[in-house]
Amino acid sequence: MKCKTSCLLMVVVCALSTLNAQHLPTSDPDNTKKWEYNKEVSDEFNAKEIDEDRWYIVGKFDDTGKPFYKHPDKPNKKVWKGRAPSQFSGRNYRLEDGILKLEARWEPDFPFSDEIRKPVFGDPLPYENITTACFINRKAFKYGYIEIRSKAIDAEITSGFWSMGKNIEFDFFEMFGDGRDKGKEHLDRQLWWSIRDWKNLRGKPSYTEKKDMGFRGADDFHIYGIEWNEKGIKYYIDGKLFSSVTAEQATQWAKKNRKVADDYNGYVATNPIHLWLDMEIFSWNGMPESKEELTLNGTKSQKQGGYMDFEIDYIRVWQKRN
Repeated sequence: MKCKTSCLLMVVVCALSTLNAQHLPTSDPDNTKKWEYNKEVSDEFNAKEIDEDRWYIVGKFDDTGKPFYKHPDKPNKKVWKGRAPSQFSGRNYRLEDGILKLEARWEPDFPFSDEIRKPVFGDPLPYENITTACFINRKAFKYGYIEIRSKAIDAEITSGFWSMGKNIEFDFFEMFGDGRDKGKEHLDRQLWWSIRDWKNLRGKPSYTEKKDMGFRGADDFHIYGIEWNEKGIKYYIDGKLFSSVTAEQATQWAKKNRKVADDYNGYVATNPIHLWLDMEIFSWNGMPESKEELTLNGTKSQKQGGYMDFEIDYIRVWQKRN
């Protein structure tokens, strides 16, 4: 009898350990929706080094001491250098105690590109003074529950968690770190997320939302979760439903806010995506003009080193078997 009881207890403990090891969505801790953890896409950032079979680090340096910007899947195609005036550098990251820290640095001596072209959004600006980081996940997936635990950079720079797929861009958040300018104080409490159509709208949103989170994204770590399927999107913060949109509502938004045909389908988030992590300068919100401005809210070490961090504890993706 004792043997049977002990064996039963061991089975229960093993089952609970397995369940905990695979992690569960914060919004569904009992796994009522039967999620399965996608190990190929997710990353706990607990290793000593970044898994470069999982992540493409944009702007790594070649043997000549210059950064290169090759597409992770198409070597003859270039990848984006970043939103000027900041430029992606493959050196701007570190792993500390299970946290990925992406760095924005005041680095005027960086070998910046001399390219100046009109961006899709904002004014054309030269690349200068500030370097940031960008990671692209090499594995694509379609639909599921995406969760990140992160803390935005506490500076006039935007922390981005987004994705790209065929003809689409799915921005989970673009979070401005410090709304210090008059009239823009609310921006560092705002969550901006979008679905962008690159086939019909040249990258403009077919659906977008800007909502107050009730806290500054740079003050502490929070968990942002996105449930995504063919019927629409549910957005969670710290396990609680924050916003939602159905596919039909997204289409109606596009018809109201964009000049589109009557048969236009505004819910374009229906293709496989690759996850992106980066930092960008949204110059229309304000931007650092000096090392001191960049590190205004930094620690003594950050002020001396001229850098600030966007911190990511983990990225987890779950999907359903069917």
